[in-house]
Amino acid sequence: MPPPSQLVIATNSVRRLLKEEASYHKELAQQQEAIKKLEEKTKSGQGNEDDNAEYMLKQQVGQLQPQALATSLLSTELTLYAQQLAVDQTKAVFGPLRERIDAAVEKLEEKVALEESSGAPDAEIEQAKAALEEAKSTKNGSA
Repeated sequence: MPPPSQLVIATNSVRRLLKEEASYHKELAQQQEAIKKLEEKTKSGQGNEDDNAEYMLKQQVGQLQPQALATSLLSTELTLYAQQLAVDQTKAVFGPLRERIDAAVEKLEEKVALEESSGAPDAEIEQAKAALEEAKSTKNGSA
């Protein structure tokens, strides 16, 4: 089996980056939903009544900054802070990720132009063009 062409590699790179971006958008939505639920619990006075929620919070906070947080200081407000910190960290990923996507798209466009003139297989070119369209639609949808 021959190794994949540079066009196939560039196409797969764009698709992988787009999937990664979609995954981060999904994660961000889940984190924002968790914050919304915590805020509702805080407003309704149910803050620390749920032991399982506190345990889950300890797990989440422990993954973010284990040395900085003492277990005895955990509260709903701290949980809310930790969730907001996670949201901020997720949002920080989008700028550099979009730059990587744009660079990969540019590289793929160059490969498509080169391969069209040199007679690459039509299936590879069509897949590359489909990936470019997907990249354009996600960029327009997120802008």
